[in-house]
Amino acid sequence: MLWDLFLTFLKIGFVSFGGGYAVIPLIQHDVSVNRWLSPVEFQETISLAGMAPGPIATNSATLIGFKTAGYMGAILSTLGMILPSLLVVVLLTSIFIRLQHNKWLKSSFYGMRPIITGLIVYAAIHLGLLGTSEALSWKTTGTLAICAGSLYIMLRYKFHPFTVILLSGAAGIIIF
Repeated sequence: MLWDLFLTFLKIGFVSFGGGYAVIPLIQHDVSVNRWLSPVEFQETISLAGMAPGPIATNSATLIGFKTAGYMGAILSTLGMILPSLLVVVLLTSIFIRLQHNKWLKSSFYGMRPIITGLIVYAAIHLGLLGTSEALSWKTTGTLAICAGSLYIMLRYKFHPFTVILLSGAAGIIIF
């Protein structure tokens, strides 16, 4: 099991473009295939990983490894998640400095943006609706209203994100 945890997060670490939230569907797939956590346990783990300081993908790997195989599972899962990034960054830095003005490289990064955005939206929708029996409950409607209001305030009035977070928290207290 320890070897499986390490290899799974090593594989995920190699393909984790777009940040931790974009990787959540990959983690969820492997966790469900290997039956390491139930869907509810996975949702709770991701929520806890998001609240903890640091990258959510690494925090998720650590928590899943710990819940699955204790301290050694946490260490190997975390190592599997961060090792690819470390190696890739060290190896590609020297190449990227030489190619930073190449039009093909710039185009490929622009092409990845919609895919990464789609993965993040998928993770938000899937995790947001996982705990509800109905797709459109009053809680989901309230959450979507807060989300839409926050987006509108940030785009229209250029509020600072910290202010929007505070306002969203107050709205959540009032609505829920």
